Amino acid sequence: MASVERDVVALIDDCVHGEIHRFLHAEGWRVHRATGLQDLAKRLQSHTFHAGLVQLERAGNNRLFELVGRQRSLQWIALSDPAFWQPGPQHRNFLAGIYDFHSLPVDSRRLAISLGHAWGKGQLLQSPEAPFETLEEYGIVGSSPAMLSFCHMLRKASKTDAPVLIAGESGTGKELAARAIHDMSSRARKPFIAVNCGALPPPLIQSELFGHERGAYTGAHQRKIGRIEAADGGTLFLDEIADLPLGLQANLLRVLQDKVIERLGSTQSVQLDIRVLAASHVDLLDAATKGLFREDLYYRLNVIKLVIPPLRDRHGDVELLAQALLDKFSWEALGKVKGFSQQALRAMNQYAWPGNVREMVNRIRQGIIMAEHPYLTPEDLGMERRAACAPGLTLDGARARAEADAIRAALRRCQHNVSEAARELGVSRATMYRLLERHALIGPSLRSAPPEALHTLTGAEHSA
Repeated sequence: MASVERDVVALIDDCVHGEIHRFLHAEGWRVHRATGLQDLAKRLQSHTFHAGLVQLERAGNNRLFELVGRQRSLQWIALSDPAFWQPGPQHRNFLAGIYDFHSLPVDSRRLAISLGHAWGKGQLLQSPEAPFETLEEYGIVGSSPAMLSFCHMLRKASKTDAPVLIAGESGTGKELAARAIHDMSSRARKPFIAVNCGALPPPLIQSELFGHERGAYTGAHQRKIGRIEAADGGTLFLDEIADLPLGLQANLLRVLQDKVIERLGSTQSVQLDIRVLAASHVDLLDAATKGLFREDLYYRLNVIKLVIPPLRDRHGDVELLAQALLDKFSWEALGKVKGFSQQALRAMNQYAWPGNVREMVNRIRQGIIMAEHPYLTPEDLGMERRAACAPGLTLDGARARAEADAIRAALRRCQHNVSEAARELGVSRATMYRLLERHALIGPSLRSAPPEALHTLTGAEHSA
């Protein structure tokens, strides 16, 4: 018997199960047989599998197609009796996602070998645990120095109740950052209320934010709890706060100062326990100097200021983020899209991404839906012209980019352990630090390196 047991999930008939179960068990496999699609969905949710068996006679249900294509690290082997099952056009994408095929009755020895290969590939495709500096568990993907520094500041901001002002270009993920602060805070089990100040209809802004009493105005037939009050105990996130009218900014200032509100049509104050986060792609201090935003409100909000870096400054994150988005949305094409072509990766890395992460989400979803092949091309992403018009690199620039990419890849593989990455690249630790400085790859985790390593850094400039 094999020394290590491995798990395989199976959606197969009774007779097939009886035929292969004993042999696979003797070969070190634990067979988890699902009785149907609902049972299969539960098993996939509660357990991590890297190999699966599916009988093609059951492959007539779109729900099955979705389950088979959902997990990238689960490799499926299909069993079929050619006399009873003939594939049709509707099965094309489903079959493209199958790792291997076996005819019934199965050759048990060959099946065991095939399962071993599938299981090994599934293990390799399983997403590695994120380095401790990242916040991938909150949907924030990136390991560039700029993002590691930003995630470090997010963690710090979550430990306090002070107001936070999140700045950054449109599409960088300001609401996602606000949610991460809330979810990491002591208020995580309380409400998170997000308000887009620019999307509120002007005549109803005060009522939407502060609520109203019955009879406060024509049409107010009952009391309404405003969004600020709905956040009591939790977090209020005010997105695009620069769009809030000046008159209501004074009311919001009182909320920040005294933590009280008055509903429209009421003279009673309501005491609240809320934390306020705000975001804007506009420079609020500049807006305040122009009289477009209250200066006193700006300073009340700007206790902690966080700036999300634009995607063009997140060196090395484009490919990571693109793969994460592909994994997230690949179900829309029943798993038929497996990855990106080299031309697509090159086009994405050379593009400036003026719309930031939001633009990347849209382009990848478009590509997944419209793609004709398993690997997305620049044409699928709507980037063929950008790929053709990308500025050329000098030889020195190409060498520098290749060197920086190799260092980033080694750091990711070594979980940002500088010593291990240096050994993998075949350089000394002092040289590694010099290269990190040269390519501006020093992040928070690297700046905490032992003092002696940083001391040798200065000498390495002359000796390496």
